[in-house]
Amino acid sequence: MTQAVTEPAALYEVQEHVAVITLNRPAALNAVNAALSAAVGEALERAAADPQVRAIVITGAGRAFCAGADLKEIAAGRSVYDPAHPERDFAGVVRHWVDKPVIAAVNGFALGGGTEIVLSCDLAVIDETALLGLPEVRRGLLAAAGGVIRLQRQIPFKIASELALTGEPITAERAHELGLVNRVAPQGKALDVALELARTIASNAPVAVQQTKRVMHETAARGSDWNDEVWDVNAQAMKTVFGSADAKEGARAFAEKRQPVWTGR
Repeated sequence: MTQAVTEPAALYEVQEHVAVITLNRPAALNAVNAALSAAVGEALERAAADPQVRAIVITGAGRAFCAGADLKEIAAGRSVYDPAHPERDFAGVVRHWVDKPVIAAVNGFALGGGTEIVLSCDLAVIDETALLGLPEVRRGLLAAAGGVIRLQRQIPFKIASELALTGEPITAERAHELGLVNRVAPQGKALDVALELARTIASNAPVAVQQTKRVMHETAARGSDWNDEVWDVNAQAMKTVFGSADAKEGARAFAEKRQPVWTGR
């Protein structure tokens, strides 16, 4: 008797300094269970630790990006979180900080938890046919994987309130109009467009990119841009970046009229 081969819940590969993490439960529309949370969380750690990786893309296998939590698992009383790392929260992503830019390549259906993964990423590219939304209130639930926290930080409060309280989805075009996504891709091309964006980021100095991301996140909610607190964060990043080998290489390459060779140090 032939034994069934179990596919990994997430796939991982590196292309030209870009790590691609693929949610890999296509038969379940990439709904999140514990195995997927664990696999994606470990893939993010692998990418974060690899000095050759400068940007990360998260996408889905098949026709969906992510259909949210696996309700069959929840109905059976099983957790959808990684038992070894519950602190990473939903899908191993939404509370999992990595200092490298993370781009969502929304290749299809992405409501509920799928949208919450998108909200946790630094940038997003969406297929022109895909929908985003937080339908949890329609099911008596709460968008507790960061949805009600992050949505109102990324778009105007009243618009966020409408989306969260009605549970109605929005089109890719509307998501772009609101600034929830960076680019709308032709049907079937979300990953290609996301990779193009990731390669542009990866062509820049890794230390500078990582510190830029850190300063933006750490100062986003710290009040006025005249406060000393935000400038202290900025000063620490300046010290790290300007003291790096990459900063010296950038200046040399400019003077010598050649492309820089980054080391990430």
